[in-house]
Amino acid sequence: MLTPLNFVLNVIWLVVSGFWLAVGYALAGLVMCVLIITFPFGIAAFRLAGFVLWPFGRTLIRRPDAGAASTIGNVIWFVLAGVWIAIGHLVLGLALCLTIIGIPFGWANIKLALVAIAPLGKDIVDSDDPRAAAGIW
Repeated sequence: MLTPLNFVLNVIWLVVSGFWLAVGYALAGLVMCVLIITFPFGIAAFRLAGFVLWPFGRTLIRRPDAGAASTIGNVIWFVLAGVWIAIGHLVLGLALCLTIIGIPFGWANIKLALVAIAPLGKDIVDSDDPRAAAGIW
């Protein structure tokens, strides 16, 4: 359920950084969908684009059926793109934390940096979903 506070935070987030982050993830997803071998990474980039567009009130959980293929894919993702995306989220997060109003958005970027490191084998759920009580990992 989306609370009024989450709605306001999402609208401000969309204006401050969410739109541009989503565009970046979507472009990366398009590039990764060109080759068949990188297609799963493109799908992950599109899911992350949707998540960075409206992050407040939602969280990531580990899929119970994620296995060795997700782990191998996350290692490849980390080497090729994840570390750079995470660094970008950390830099933007630290810049947003310079003001009092920007602290929630900076914290959201820091959480997104953790997500960008290993996005495969995860599902996006509402924060009030019972599965979300287990945490992000």
